[in-house]
Amino acid sequence: MSDLPFWKTVPLKEMSKEQWESLCDQCGRCCLHKLEDEDTGELHYTNVVCRMYDMKACECSDYKNRFKHVDSCLKLSPDFIPVDWLPQTCAYRLLEEGKDLPEWHPLLNETKGKNKKSALAAAGMSLKGKILPEDWVDDEALEDHIIAWVK
Repeated sequence: MSDLPFWKTVPLKEMSKEQWESLCDQCGRCCLHKLEDEDTGELHYTNVVCRMYDMKACECSDYKNRFKHVDSCLKLSPDFIPVDWLPQTCAYRLLEEGKDLPEWHPLLNETKGKNKKSALAAAGMSLKGKILPEDWVDDEALEDHIIAWVK
């Protein structure tokens, strides 16, 4: 039996649903509105977040039913990992690219007695206080909300 954690031994396509879901660090960065440059294809993140995002709890307000409420919400699966559309810190992207989880990732910190939210906050990964709800911003003004702190 290996002493290595499951994400180092189990390919993404072979993970159980529980393993797959545990990879999400719940940073919410995938919930930020993005703009794609039509000429270059470059993706730009904004500080505007999906209407389903709970600003106080810093998580989706109805995660199980999010696809019923938001047509554009991407359903990640072992067969669909849109690497270019995910932030560079996303565990799904990192593992798909053959990289390891960042040291602040909740799976690495749960064993150290930290909870998910405190590890994210300590690493500066929390969206708390950095974002605006989408109903505060006109679609035409999204370009004015492009940010550099998410890649």
